[in-house]
Amino acid sequence: MAALQTPEFASLAVGDVVAEQSFALTRDTLVRYAGASGDFNPIHYRDDVAKAVGLPGVLAHGMLTMGFAVQPVVDWAVDPGRVVDYQVRFTRPVVVDPELGAVVQVVAKVGQLDAEAAVARIDLTVKVGEETVLGKAQVRVELGDRGGR
Repeated sequence: MAALQTPEFASLAVGDVVAEQSFALTRDTLVRYAGASGDFNPIHYRDDVAKAVGLPGVLAHGMLTMGFAVQPVVDWAVDPGRVVDYQVRFTRPVVVDPELGAVVQVVAKVGQLDAEAAVARIDLTVKVGEETVLGKAQVRVELGDRGGR
């Protein structure tokens, strides 16, 4: 099996799609994430509690959604240490239907290139169906020579 290669900064252009991926969420996913993260807020697993506080149903954890969204970029960059900054704005909750679940769709596109620092800003479009769930989602990836690191 060939070793994966970090993308070449010089080969990138603003507008290039560098990754696309979909992630299926189920209620089981939420329970597993709650166990891993320690976030057992009942809005993430009980419909009655979610509805009692005015939500449309059980919601995915924001950090879980944020983690799914950045993963295609991490995979593309090969080395997670090349991600030097990641920011999002939560714009809409991800409702996870008890039977259908939810599918988070991520498209990662080059938004800006800083040639001096060899850093690419990757803009993420993160949707469930036709609704954007993360706004101003941006990942800065350093693609220059790391001196053997």
